[in-house]
Amino acid sequence: MVGHVNMMDDVLITNLPPEHLRSALRILISQGATTQQPFVQHIRQRLLDSPPGLATPRILFPIPNKLTPEFTEYLAYTRCLFSSKLAQESLHYIDFLVKCLREAETNWSVGSELYQSLTRFDGDIVQAVQALKESNPPKNNELESKLVQLHSSLQEFRQYCHQFRETVDSPLDYPFERSERQVADVLHMFYPSRLAPSESDKTDNASTPLLDASIGQAAETFTLGPFKVPRLFNGFWQLSSPSWGAGSADSQEAALVQLLKAGFTAADMADHYGDAELVYGQFRNKLPPQIKDKVFAATKWCVFGHVGGEVTDEWVLGAVKERCRRLGGRVELLQFHWHDYGAKEYLDVLVKLVALTKPHPELVGTIGLCNFDSAHTEEACEYLLSKTGAVGIVSNQIQFSVVDSRPLQKMCAVSAKYGLELLTYGSFCGGFLSNRWLNQPLPEMYSASTQLTPSQRKYLGMICDWGSWDDFQKLLSKLSAVADKHGVSLTNVAIRWVLQKPQVGAIIVGTRLGVTTHDQDNLAVFNFKLDDDDMKTIDGIALGEKNERSLALFESLGDCGNEYRKMH
Repeated sequence: MVGHVNMMDDVLITNLPPEHLRSALRILISQGATTQQPFVQHIRQRLLDSPPGLATPRILFPIPNKLTPEFTEYLAYTRCLFSSKLAQESLHYIDFLVKCLREAETNWSVGSELYQSLTRFDGDIVQAVQALKESNPPKNNELESKLVQLHSSLQEFRQYCHQFRETVDSPLDYPFERSERQVADVLHMFYPSRLAPSESDKTDNASTPLLDASIGQAAETFTLGPFKVPRLFNGFWQLSSPSWGAGSADSQEAALVQLLKAGFTAADMADHYGDAELVYGQFRNKLPPQIKDKVFAATKWCVFGHVGGEVTDEWVLGAVKERCRRLGGRVELLQFHWHDYGAKEYLDVLVKLVALTKPHPELVGTIGLCNFDSAHTEEACEYLLSKTGAVGIVSNQIQFSVVDSRPLQKMCAVSAKYGLELLTYGSFCGGFLSNRWLNQPLPEMYSASTQLTPSQRKYLGMICDWGSWDDFQKLLSKLSAVADKHGVSLTNVAIRWVLQKPQVGAIIVGTRLGVTTHDQDNLAVFNFKLDDDDMKTIDGIALGEKNERSLALFESLGDCGNEYRKMH
């Protein structure tokens, strides 16, 4: 730890409330790799120098059916391990805790504090395994042994739950369906010879019972390549962490059935969204054939680092096949993200991806972009035209809302030029664009009483980049007045505004599967349209009377997706 801290800063660090320190850290880390990397390195070294201890089962669970502070603290340490790039080290702590649950003869009822905490722990294991995959560790015997041990412990705990169910009247629900599937999947990925199939692979078995599901009619659709899809997608970013709350495998499946019945037939996920591909793949493969053929899976291939080798047809095909393996079938839309525009290999990757759609329609239907800015969207389209005679790609996924109108500066025009549809996220601002926040004070980002979700913290920062909290309250008030005029919600108006902007194909609705559902509320967005006066009223405050607010945001943050590339 080298460097001088002046006395006044030291006084601040010593005396600030923890929630203020956390928000200050968030701002520093968001500045890019120069601040983010030393932060993570420091935390990682501290954990390595003074690793958390392993408490006994009776300390963690002195009362078998009660949640204890010791258990909560143990989980917090474990999260710090895998979140600071010590994912492999965290496996031992996770495995130990699973064993403790069995040795302490824990038990719970569905909905109890302990059950809810175990469901979150299930999500933690999913996230830890994802962190392990992203670290690309050496595939040695030590790692294999750790993964095999964890998988075995989870299976033994499943057996414990079944045996417990046989000895008492109340059933003991197994809380680790998702994590057992995720661990089995990474074993199969790292060590194919072990033939540890994922649950989505098992769904090909004819003995798997099909779900009792029906499919609703989408009120508004648009064309995306060869597909006709709804203008609202389910978004599964929230499956990347239990910080939004975590649903069990059964509750997630029930939520997906409900969404399908409401007409939400399209889902957006990514290679790094925890077990999202496995969840949706298993669900899709349990649908009756006549319904399965009507659902639409969009996922992503995100390249966050240097390729480290030649871009070959085999390498690109392998990446596509991995997405299909996780999904247990075809990818209807594969969206491509590239970390560094200076590394021009991405142009040839796109050529190869587009070319794959013709000989391998069973693998991938069509290709899109993710978080590309206007200049490099145009560069990609021109390169594809020069090499193939056609644009080939069909979409770009970007952030777009009444507080982030950057796409209106250039992206909408570029997309129109090349016939691309925009798939937008962040359009709900993590839920801030709702009546709940009208006439409310500015929340503290890490307050224990407010308990903002990761997406709310993200979009609170976006709101503060756009304007002051007072400005945001004026925006909410305007949206509320328009909502009253149409007899809909403030949220519906904010979403409709985005849907009526040029080149917007669909909005991605962040979905907390098995935790909450807002399908009927969101469908109301199709019951009305904003007239010219409505759009002008909202534009006046969202963009500024002379577009000055939107332009200032563009100049401050850069074009679409620029904030993600700052982290590399």
